[in-house]
Amino acid sequence: MITKNAVILIGQIEAERADGKDVRQAAIDASSARFRPIMLTAVSTVLGMIPIAPTVFWGPTAYAIMGGLLVATVLTLLFLPALYVARFRVKEPVAGERPKLNGVKAAV
Repeated sequence: MITKNAVILIGQIEAERADGKDVRQAAIDASSARFRPIMLTAVSTVLGMIPIAPTVFWGPTAYAIMGGLLVATVLTLLFLPALYVARFRVKEPVAGERPKLNGVKAAV
């Protein structure tokens, strides 16, 4: 479920960038747009685990799924867009500086 949410969020960021937004704004807008669907699926799964949580056999598994899903959902909504921006941010060239190719100054 978390992998599916991450793929959908990355796809939404790419769609926002295709509309002409910069990387940071695209990540913010995509996270805002996908917040409700991602949270609803995570919360519904956590709430669905509540009936089996007090049982002796499946209880520990239910608690592990509920906790892991909540933490992973928060990481998906906060950490993934931040990581995307850090990875794909295109820095503005400084006036008078030669362009760089993969961190190496280009010979002119």
